[in-house]
Amino acid sequence: MLADPHFAHPALFYRGDREYVLAISAFVREGLALGEPVAVAVPAPHLDLIEDELGTQVRGVRLVDMAMAGRNPGRIIPAVLRDFADRHPEQRVRIVGEPIWPGRSEAELPACAQHEALINLAFAGRDVTIMCPYDAERLPPSVLDEAERTHPVLMDKSGTRESFAFAPELVIEQNNRPLSEPLDAVSLDFDTRNLAGARELAAGQAATMAFSPARIDDIRLVVAELGANSLDHGGGQGRIRVWDEGTTLVCEVTDGGHITDPLVGRSPVDPRSAGSRGLLIVNLLSDLVRIYTKSGSTTVRTYFDLAAGMPHA
Repeated sequence: MLADPHFAHPALFYRGDREYVLAISAFVREGLALGEPVAVAVPAPHLDLIEDELGTQVRGVRLVDMAMAGRNPGRIIPAVLRDFADRHPEQRVRIVGEPIWPGRSEAELPACAQHEALINLAFAGRDVTIMCPYDAERLPPSVLDEAERTHPVLMDKSGTRESFAFAPELVIEQNNRPLSEPLDAVSLDFDTRNLAGARELAAGQAATMAFSPARIDDIRLVVAELGANSLDHGGGQGRIRVWDEGTTLVCEVTDGGHITDPLVGRSPVDPRSAGSRGLLIVNLLSDLVRIYTKSGSTTVRTYFDLAAGMPHA
């Protein structure tokens, strides 16, 4: 796959805080000098480092805590990257986006890799530069190898080089894989007659786990959207399975549909506007979303962490 002549998507392999700060501050200052709108979306401890280094120049930069806004990798494109880029349609924009950091769970890493690959599709032909930092000391080698497949350009302290492994479509395909089976789940087959039962199955488990009333409403809405998708696009019926993984509630819906657009659910539309927004709402409200889809079957698994806070606009 050839690199896009308009869209730039380098991966920065850094070792230690000093390399991190020097590379990102230089990237940000270059953008500011060129008059480009600049955003930095990284976990909060890294935001503090960047703020200290930039000093008063930070006033011209939009700062986003990626650990909050990007907890679910599926919402980074609509709620972070596209949200910022679409505010400046007539200008080239520059973004630092760090979606993978030490501490990401094994369940999150495939979703992160898919996200990084999908950035190339979401911004094809657009005048946007998105640099993605990777901790080369603390992240697993497999994550760094995958970064070479999702980024056409690689950067480190020695310079910039082309990634000869660049193959984002392959990463998307390889991470569309069957999900592990739960040890203990409660299930319900639903159709138009008992979709409410699917919502209440999830809400009841959430109440048992002491989720807040507002979060239980979010969970109901997510299941309602998944159920509506099953009725409209999945053969008119589906199955929901619900279980807990410690302090995490997992809700999974399987039906007979097939998702063919890899960017579905990643377009930034206001979820409060009239009409169904389906997987976009699911991505915005869940702490993690995993999808496995093939001809005749789609499984969407959503995670809700009791201890997680929701991102703020």
